[in-house]
Amino acid sequence: MSNSNVKLEAVKGDITKQENISAIVNAANAELQIGSGVAGAIHTAAGKGLAEECRALAPIKTGEAVITGAYELPNQHIIHVLGPIYGFNKPEVKLLSNCYENALTLAENHNIESIAFPAISTGAFGYPFEDATEIVLSTVQDFIKKAHSIKKIRFVLFSNKDYEYYENKLRGIK
Repeated sequence: MSNSNVKLEAVKGDITKQENISAIVNAANAELQIGSGVAGAIHTAAGKGLAEECRALAPIKTGEAVITGAYELPNQHIIHVLGPIYGFNKPEVKLLSNCYENALTLAENHNIESIAFPAISTGAFGYPFEDATEIVLSTVQDFIKKAHSIKKIRFVLFSNKDYEYYENKLRGIK
């Protein structure tokens, strides 16, 4: 890694249960409201205050990021990004990269030391997991060269297969 002060790690687990992480990232919908998948889990765990704060920030465009409080979650912040729908939002590579770049930039701007990402756009939005992983890791590697406040970036994967894929990729770049 270019910036040895930033630790990259993958864990298998639930994005809503990331204790000792300052900010988690929500794979949000444009209206920033409760949905299915990650957005549904985060909104449910955070409580109704989150939906109220999000109303004033919506809508967001694909690739954009906004920050809110974390309410009943064990974190201080939630950074919401709208990932691209594969085959629909173009150019999807740039838009997916923007999600991570913009989330990390917001984290830096708020002096956040640790951030946890789900696999954005790889579920209901249909982005092929392996392709998305390559884009994500390339974007993150470029970003951490200029990172100041961020010390830990965690990738939270839901399935064993996805977790093992990330672990292999991270081993290759450490």
